[in-house]
Amino acid sequence: MVEQNNEDKKDLNPESPEVFAGEELDAASKSLSEALRISFVILKVIMIGLIIAFLASGFEKVDSDEQAIVLRFGKIQGEGEPLGPGAHWILPYPIDEIIKIPVERKVNLAINSFWYFQTQEDMLSEARRPVRPGMGLRPLIDGYCLTRSEDGAETAGSDGSDYNIVHTKWQLTYQIDDPERFFTSIDVNEVKPGDVYFNVITESVTPLLENMFEDAVVSAMVHYTIDEAISSRDRIPKHVERLLQEKLDKIESGIRVESVQLTRSEPPPHTRDAFEASIKASNTSQGEITKAKTDAETILNEAGGPVAFALLKDKKSISELSEQEQELLWSDLGGTARKRMADARAYQTRVVETAKANADYLQRLLPEYRQRPELVVQRIYLDAMEQIFTNADEIFVVQPAGGAKGAELRILLNRDPLLKPKKGGGQTTPADQ
Repeated sequence: MVEQNNEDKKDLNPESPEVFAGEELDAASKSLSEALRISFVILKVIMIGLIIAFLASGFEKVDSDEQAIVLRFGKIQGEGEPLGPGAHWILPYPIDEIIKIPVERKVNLAINSFWYFQTQEDMLSEARRPVRPGMGLRPLIDGYCLTRSEDGAETAGSDGSDYNIVHTKWQLTYQIDDPERFFTSIDVNEVKPGDVYFNVITESVTPLLENMFEDAVVSAMVHYTIDEAISSRDRIPKHVERLLQEKLDKIESGIRVESVQLTRSEPPPHTRDAFEASIKASNTSQGEITKAKTDAETILNEAGGPVAFALLKDKKSISELSEQEQELLWSDLGGTARKRMADARAYQTRVVETAKANADYLQRLLPEYRQRPELVVQRIYLDAMEQIFTNADEIFVVQPAGGAKGAELRILLNRDPLLKPKKGGGQTTPADQ
């Protein structure tokens, strides 16, 4: 019975193994197809994510103290318009590359190449280098500047071109003000992983600035004397700053010099004592000259006023003035000279008026004098005696004595202290004067 059933089944499904294999193949194809479909979906998601990440990598932030330039395949984009602070989007690397340059940071650079050699201990102690017997300038290790000779300091056999030596220390303050020019003109070292770009820029530009600064100092210092180099803290640094900026602009460096300071300046140590003595004598001399000029100005102002000072301050005598200047001087004199001239004019007027009064008085007396000369002379004499007695503090009347011996006159010299002199005198007549 069982065998019959099996035979019947065989008769009904003559190809059952092949059909089963085909069904298994269809299931595997479907699984593979589904796996491929899912893989492609995942791949698309990954590609989209990579594209988004690639595009997002183009966002860059520029700090507040920076400006940035964009390079596209190595060529600067947007010439003359660097990117300012804030967020910016550029085409991702390697298409575009952004270079951030700090333009607001000021860098201080100490220049000690013109200073004499110091050991580490000397630098830490900040003391002057001790002067040892026989020790002079050591050109191979000591830095120095050359200054011109003093005016009129030519010695015998010299054409006046001698130079003096001075040791100086400087400080330069600079910043980048044109990122594009700086990037195109200044060679910056390669930035390695972990390096700060600002530090790399500073290290790259320092040798260039030191060389150009030294050249500017050498060019400037030969125009000044050693006294000016020691005492000047403004004029010489301004000169050096101008020369250095001209050199930087000439190469289109994009660097702006903020300030130049002359922090220290000294003569060579082995000549320090003599130089300080010379400076002291020069200061004393200058002080005396200044005092003399001040006294001359004061006296001239007091004697003649501002006009006299303005006209005579550079003259040795009035004869050096032109006629026009002399007229201006006499017409606008002030001070004690004006008072003396006023007194002289008043005295001149008084003498002239007195002479005229005397002449009139004598003219009126002339007819009477011709008639009675003795009486007129006696009257003039009595008027004079009256004037004299009126102005006298004490009067001694001595009568002529008879006889040959005459009279003996004794006067007490230590007068009575309570006896006060008269404050006013009588009026004088024209004839008495």
